[in-house]
Amino acid sequence: MEFVASPHPSPTSDEARQQELANPGFGSRFTDHMVTIEWDEERGWHDAVVGPYQGITLDPSAAVLHYAQEIFEGLKAYRHPDGAIALFRPEQNARRLNASADRLAMPQLPEEVFLDSIRQLIAVDGDWVPSAAGSSLYLRPFMIATEAFLGVRPAKKYKFVLIASPAGNYFKSGAPAVSIWISDYTRAAPGGTGAAKCGGNYAASLVPTKEAFERGHDQVLFLDAAEHKWIEELGGMNLFFAFEDGSVITPPLAGTILPGITRDSLITLMREEGLDVREEPYSIDQWQADAESGKLIEAYACGTAAVVTPVGKVEGRKGGFTIGSGGPGQLTAKLRDRLVAIQRGTAEDTHGWVTRLT
Repeated sequence: MEFVASPHPSPTSDEARQQELANPGFGSRFTDHMVTIEWDEERGWHDAVVGPYQGITLDPSAAVLHYAQEIFEGLKAYRHPDGAIALFRPEQNARRLNASADRLAMPQLPEEVFLDSIRQLIAVDGDWVPSAAGSSLYLRPFMIATEAFLGVRPAKKYKFVLIASPAGNYFKSGAPAVSIWISDYTRAAPGGTGAAKCGGNYAASLVPTKEAFERGHDQVLFLDAAEHKWIEELGGMNLFFAFEDGSVITPPLAGTILPGITRDSLITLMREEGLDVREEPYSIDQWQADAESGKLIEAYACGTAAVVTPVGKVEGRKGGFTIGSGGPGQLTAKLRDRLVAIQRGTAEDTHGWVTRLT
């Protein structure tokens, strides 16, 4: 697919961009350009454009506004020590986007087009990739239904968009380990959209996440829908539980948990370290019992935005408990350092996970 270039008429100056990159926050500032690609039943994917970052015009009856046909992804571009820009397992994001598309009756985007859209955006906005420790350029590809109609059926027109935002630390509390609140709400149920990365899942999490924040916590924990006892995932991250005998448990995907790319990478790295990693159900009551007995030594969450983050405290309406000393553990720190080193090009990539763009 050929991309038409439409340069921004007044791009951000070097001085202003450097000021933005000095303290980017997360998701509040965007680069000068974006990618858009159109789809309809007659032509398939067409009209690929790399143009100025700007608003999207939608008909008031566009399907996305009424029936929530919307999916998205999240990945990062990293500045390597030699100045090159690289991605971490972007083909997995392309495949997960298509899995989400299947679940929401949307068209698949060819993997190569997904990857080429990133190459095209980095080619014009590569200067937005920061080099400071812990920073990156967060990439947000998404797809929306744009057909104007009010009938309940899959739309016949869609738009794929890619935007980018320089990013610093995800959590703002500054605590050495995050505190989480056990929600009474349910994130997903068997047969639902829990394994898809769609906006509706996140909209449903906003009330429980707000409740967690109001109680002084960093994240919300969701339990299963049927029995409300089995741990599933945090608001936007997968969970791991490490024990004194060298074993690690993570909840099984089973269609209700988003298959995290960071999650999959950590499982590989931990097994290389000789750890017995098991994907099996783990209850909230067992988590508390294991933490209080000392059998459980660490718990950590993972995701694209936060990478690997230790969990220090857990609280719910029935009380709370602390994991270990309440701070980061040795395994959590080791895994984070190893994964980040691969992503940032300071350690050998033996798995072929890194894609260098420049």
